[in-house]
Amino acid sequence: MRTAVLLFAAGLCVLNITSSLKICAFNVQSFGESKANNKKVMGILLKVLSRCDLCLIQEVRDSKGEAVQALVKALNRFDKSNSYSYVKSERLGRKTYKEQYVYIYRNNMLKVKDHYQYHKLEGEGTNETDVFSREPFIVHFHSPTTLVKDFVLVGQHTCPKTAMKEIDELYTVFKGIYKKWKTDNVMILGDLNAGCSYVTIKGWRAVRLRTDPKFHWLIGDEQDTTVREKTHCAYDRIIVHGREIISSVVPGSARPFNFKENFHLTEEEALEVSDHFPVEVDLKPNHRYLLRNEL
Repeated sequence: MRTAVLLFAAGLCVLNITSSLKICAFNVQSFGESKANNKKVMGILLKVLSRCDLCLIQEVRDSKGEAVQALVKALNRFDKSNSYSYVKSERLGRKTYKEQYVYIYRNNMLKVKDHYQYHKLEGEGTNETDVFSREPFIVHFHSPTTLVKDFVLVGQHTCPKTAMKEIDELYTVFKGIYKKWKTDNVMILGDLNAGCSYVTIKGWRAVRLRTDPKFHWLIGDEQDTTVREKTHCAYDRIIVHGREIISSVVPGSARPFNFKENFHLTEEEALEVSDHFPVEVDLKPNHRYLLRNEL
């Protein structure tokens, strides 16, 4: 038994099979044709996205659908050791202003099992109100390389004025996911505008996602997810629910990624990319699966 354990550990070292799965969320601030045609901005975006096995990008303003295609095509050229695909939401917004959610993922590591666009309940006898400015986009992923094999991501970009109301309503979204797919391994992520003037201590007490201890907020209130030096706000968050996915989180891996410092950019250069930093978290690898498939 001891010999088998030593051989297993040695195999991991030789093959360097220690990589976790990095999940990111990035508000790219009005990503569309203009940014897609900016070589400097695209170069930085590619460096950011190639760090992630799976990334939810928000504030995609791409009416023709060409900017996202160009981004993923460029990413596949930039990182030839992986293969990237994407799945996108409808164009969302109450009036003429529209955004999309886009999940960009490594298809050699992840598979999309299912997805749907959340909508409010309609029909007789329902008292649902149109809470969300941009309804959540929900994707069910299969991940054979991690300890948690299947999990659901809920992408959300709230409206600042109604942030707390929208965050609370995500509890209802979670309940719907469980009813639909019978899984509670759920990660809610995105620019929730969950900081500074958009939230209050009193208001938090009425947010079910906050008061229910089964939801773990991995990006804390003390974090700063903003690029500007003059601001310090934890707008962007990652929240997990479910025993399997919580136990699969690599301790200390949830944090904002300060691409300004890491890529030695000025504040002005960083702001050309976005006024937000991405947030990220790592999930523990399934070493047995990885070793079996490498040998």
